[in-house]
Amino acid sequence: MGIFPIDADGSPASQAYIDSLSVDDYAAIGDFMAREAHRYGRDLAEPVHIALYPVVKERPPELQPGEGLFATIWWSLKLRWFAFRKADTGGHAPPRIRMFVEYHDPSTLQTVPDSRGMQKGLIGVVHAFALKSMAGSNNIVITHELLHTLGATDKYDPATNQPLVPIGLGDPGRKPLYPQDDAEIMSGRRALSPTTAEMPSSLKDVVVGPDTALEIRWTKR
Repeated sequence: MGIFPIDADGSPASQAYIDSLSVDDYAAIGDFMAREAHRYGRDLAEPVHIALYPVVKERPPELQPGEGLFATIWWSLKLRWFAFRKADTGGHAPPRIRMFVEYHDPSTLQTVPDSRGMQKGLIGVVHAFALKSMAGSNNIVITHELLHTLGATDKYDPATNQPLVPIGLGDPGRKPLYPQDDAEIMSGRRALSPTTAEMPSSLKDVVVGPDTALEIRWTKR
């Protein structure tokens, strides 16, 4: 997976954060994938190799919330064309998965736009905060979109953001069911009760649930 940083708002804070980045800032993603692959009996020392590529100077096309089928198809075509043109590898081997991470200055907004991962073309667009204290939650979002490119589906209710039961729970067999110890990566939140959930601060408190493992072919029916 290649990470392509983008200054989403043109702010000095975002650019300074991007300038400080190294591939080590994303190491937790590789550690998470290796840990979870091993938990499912997959003998993969490095399921995902992560590389940091040059900054992209242009923002990718956006898909507005609530867009219909044809608008979504048109957006996906534009995104693939964007990725083809803008994913400069700096003379290095091109990655199989291209993840465009748009960094926003947290002083200018409270929430970032929705992130997206596309299996066709193996492309993701992540909106993240340009803040070191948010690096753990940023990596959760990047991993979520990475798994979308590998075939995993969302496991939360889009109306409430609450994890779906049982597939969106980190431990669907837990008794009592709540509160959950971990978040399932494709629900993105740790269920505290049937109506409340919280986003963990790092991938240390996230797992790949059984349904997601099946979707990304770590297990078989």
